[in-house]
Amino acid sequence: MFVVNNFVGAIAQLIDFLLTAYMWIIIGRAVISWVNADPYNPIVRFLYNVTEPLLSRIRQKLPMNMGGIDFSPMILILAIMFLQSFLVPTLKELAR
Repeated sequence: MFVVNNFVGAIAQLIDFLLTAYMWIIIGRAVISWVNADPYNPIVRFLYNVTEPLLSRIRQKLPMNMGGIDFSPMILILAIMFLQSFLVPTLKELAR
């Protein structure tokens, strides 16, 4: 039984790390959007390719009359914070 508990605990830590890394990638994407970055730069292309699928889905659901401000990164970060405060502790409790 302790093997399953350790496995679930490791999955919880891995999910927490991946969510934190993705949140920083979203922050990097937001910062890059404020400057005139070279769209052919591999780092800029990586940031856009990794974040655009989720951000475009959020943009489809949001009304477009928000004054020209893109709130989709903030909404995605809030969703990640929710998952980190709900899913990860739940998995850690299951591991006990």
